[in-house]
Amino acid sequence: MSTNSELNTFWSRTSQIVIAQLGSTANGLSATEANKRLNERGTAKKGSSYEIIELFFNQFTSPLVLILLCAALLSFFLSDRIDALVIMAIVSMSGCLGFWQEWGAHDAVKKMLAIVQIKANAIRDGQIKEIPLDQIVPGDLVQLSAGDTIPGDCLIVESKDLFVDEATLTGETYPVEKHIGIAAAEAPISERGNSLFKGTHVVSGTAKAIVVHIGDDTEFGKVSQRLQAKAPETDFEQGVRKFGLFLVKLTLIFVVTIFVINILLKRPMLESFMFSLALAVGLTPQLLPAIISVNLAGGARRMAQAKVIVKRLSAIESFGGMNVLCSDKTGTLTEGLVELEGAVNIDGKPNEKVLLYAYLNSSMETGFVNPIDSSIRNLKVQGTEGYKKLDEVPYDFIRKRLSILVSKDNATLMISKGALQNVLDVCNQADSGDGTCRNIADVREQILNQMQDYSIRGCRVLGLAYKNMQADKIKAADEAGMMLAGLLIFSDPPKPDIDKTIQALNGLGIALKIITGDNRLVAQAVAKNVGLGSAKIMTASDLHKVSQTDLIAKVSSIDVFAEVEPNQKEAIIIALKKAGNVVGYIGDGINDASALHAADVGISVNNAVDVAKEAAQLVMMEHDLSVLIEGVKEGRKTFANTLKYIFMATSANFGNMFSMAGASLFLPFLPLLPKQVLLTNLMADFPEMTIVTDSVDPEWIESPGKWDLRFIRWFMLVFGTISSCFDYLTFGVLIFIFKSGAQQFRTAWIIEGVVSACLIVLVVRTRKPFILSRPSLPLALANLAVIAATLVLPYTPLKSFLAVEPLPPQILGAIAVIIIMYVLTAEIGKRFFYHYYKVRRL
Repeated sequence: MSTNSELNTFWSRTSQIVIAQLGSTANGLSATEANKRLNERGTAKKGSSYEIIELFFNQFTSPLVLILLCAALLSFFLSDRIDALVIMAIVSMSGCLGFWQEWGAHDAVKKMLAIVQIKANAIRDGQIKEIPLDQIVPGDLVQLSAGDTIPGDCLIVESKDLFVDEATLTGETYPVEKHIGIAAAEAPISERGNSLFKGTHVVSGTAKAIVVHIGDDTEFGKVSQRLQAKAPETDFEQGVRKFGLFLVKLTLIFVVTIFVINILLKRPMLESFMFSLALAVGLTPQLLPAIISVNLAGGARRMAQAKVIVKRLSAIESFGGMNVLCSDKTGTLTEGLVELEGAVNIDGKPNEKVLLYAYLNSSMETGFVNPIDSSIRNLKVQGTEGYKKLDEVPYDFIRKRLSILVSKDNATLMISKGALQNVLDVCNQADSGDGTCRNIADVREQILNQMQDYSIRGCRVLGLAYKNMQADKIKAADEAGMMLAGLLIFSDPPKPDIDKTIQALNGLGIALKIITGDNRLVAQAVAKNVGLGSAKIMTASDLHKVSQTDLIAKVSSIDVFAEVEPNQKEAIIIALKKAGNVVGYIGDGINDASALHAADVGISVNNAVDVAKEAAQLVMMEHDLSVLIEGVKEGRKTFANTLKYIFMATSANFGNMFSMAGASLFLPFLPLLPKQVLLTNLMADFPEMTIVTDSVDPEWIESPGKWDLRFIRWFMLVFGTISSCFDYLTFGVLIFIFKSGAQQFRTAWIIEGVVSACLIVLVVRTRKPFILSRPSLPLALANLAVIAATLVLPYTPLKSFLAVEPLPPQILGAIAVIIIMYVLTAEIGKRFFYHYYKVRRL
């Protein structure tokens, strides 16, 4: 295989030379050779053992945990080795718990992603095989067709009517024609007509190409950071990051304060430092990353059961928070089974010639598969024998026309089909259907009136034109001076019960907005048929007239955007987002990629073109809005359960930290030993790992969930303070009534802290009175197991290692009374808190 330097100007060589330089063959690579190259480049999928090791060590990358382990190691060599070993064991157990949960989530997500993986058709061992894009290597021979993503920089070996969209790389608006040949070594990208580039996609035609460069070696990798750039943060990810920064600041304040207090009280420096670090770890919701991963993976599994595959897990939270859903009508609101209602001349009468020319145009075009051409191809049409295709000018979203050059009996004919207005613009005559022709200006109004009549009925109207040619090649400029043959009338009925589906979306607080290229009348008719009778409509011309500021002000009140151009879809999405909405967009076509990228949640379908599926974050296995309803509900359940953990962990942890800080001021000993702090934190966290299974109250699902850091902060302060008050009550009872020593005090507080944390989960997990909202069985059993383990801990062989002792019945009774009082107070406080917060928001 040749070196990269010899292939830096591959476009200046023949395909045979490049294939030889790459060590490939006319039949592609063998599977063995491809795997060898994949391993040599380091792009092979990492083995499961590597991933296991990496994920395990990621559990211990928190700076606080690393400092604590280093301090424990120092303590091992300088003082109490047993305590140091116990601390390291507890930290290891916590890490293993997080690892176990995350690995299960990680494995499940990998299996689901495989369902919607983008693949290329590569020739391996002489046979066409579907290969994931990230496993394509230099020397692979790939076959390409309309909608396919180019897997790397390639040299064309064979091509037929090949047009490629290179806008992402060159900014070129129109699709570029590609063909075999040789370009100059110094030719710029725009002049390398024999080359295909990563990051672009096929608009029409077919090709066979040899892959020369992949990844960072491609032109796209050299000129753009988009390949390396991290995906933009979702609203939820931003919330998690800001919340983390808030906790870090709070932790530093507490750690420094508690350490200084203990030093001033002349307690051992190393022990005080270890105690402060243990508290810092205790305040931090250490299992939050694992909890989020498990929740998201669990949500992804449930969404997969609802026939929605999640490609990017964080999109689940955005999906749950979505309040605007933008969609085309075809296949989503309508059946997507377009039928040709009629092929008529300019007088509206059925015409065999119009039907024949329409069939020739549709059956010979090589663009992306679409319902309109499919409906024509399925017809049985007479007189098609003897016609041969010579050339094609593919459809693009600016011309809005598709032209085919055909020949028969030494006569050459160009047939163009497209949006009626765009076809009329290139015609100067109209075929009357009786052998005569008329000036287009004389019949233009009549034709437009026909289109209006059909549009009011919800039918889509295309124009069909033809022109005699004396050439065997055509280009877009040849679309001029044509003869209008007639009109093609298509119908696409609404899906059954789509009005109920839209009502269900509205019931979830989601407004549906239709974005379509159809004219205003068709869009209005469809909107009425699907239950949007009084829909407000904005057209492409309206969009051109309004400023960005005005669009942001108006966009939320518009129900239907009609006659929309592809670039306007992205502008609409961005305006909706700037207006404060969380926006979802459903797209499956080549022209939907930019809008899918711009949306908070890009949604596609499994049979979409590669470029759309690649841009999407969620992929529906069925082109049906009702599928999304279940997906939205699962997204909101996942969001709710994630917030539950944050409520539980932060309020309890903040209360314990505040209690520790206060206790350090008046107790003659440390309230808890470092190992006991970590043990308490681990045991309280364990049942919360099952939160992913918890049931969710209906009010969590009825409206979009949104990350509210202010709300979380107040929740932590209010319920943390309640927790701390009962901690101080426990201190008072133990010190002043029972005259407890250090070990008895610590044992009692461990029991009170863990048991109360387990029971308070039942309170804070719901806004209702806790007796009216049943937790999931795994959550209930996990809490009972931890309570039981805590109560028996002082009677096990571990008691000496953990420095705990059995408690007398009267202390256990007092702790039980305090815990009951705490739970009831928290329940009452919860009612006042939610009422106060609701009033403030109003």
